Amino acid sequence: MSMSLPAEAQAMVDAINDADTEAFVAAFAPDGFVSDWGTVYSGADGVRRWAGSDAIGAGARMTVLSAETDGSTTRIRFGWRSSVFNGESDGIFVVSDGRLASFTIPPNH
Repeated sequence: MSMSLPAEAQAMVDAINDADTEAFVAAFAPDGFVSDWGTVYSGADGVRRWAGSDAIGAGARMTVLSAETDGSTTRIRFGWRSSVFNGESDGIFVVSDGRLASFTIPPNH
């Protein structure tokens, strides 16, 4: 698999690793969302809330381990270190009109 991410997805990863909440929120479309194991954080306020509780506010570091893009959807495997969670997960980015429409961390079964 390729390690290349669309610029919109890379902007989100960079914002997490740079602890830049404003850049994180700006990576998403106004109606964009984060879905973390089925809990959805919608719009700028929701995205900011997730960044504060589960990502940037939790000291997160995100390392993309693999990535594969098909059209507007990029599926990744990533490493995550934070005060909330440490380990590997899958993630799905959807890009629309130059911004993230969504970032989904599906439940692992």
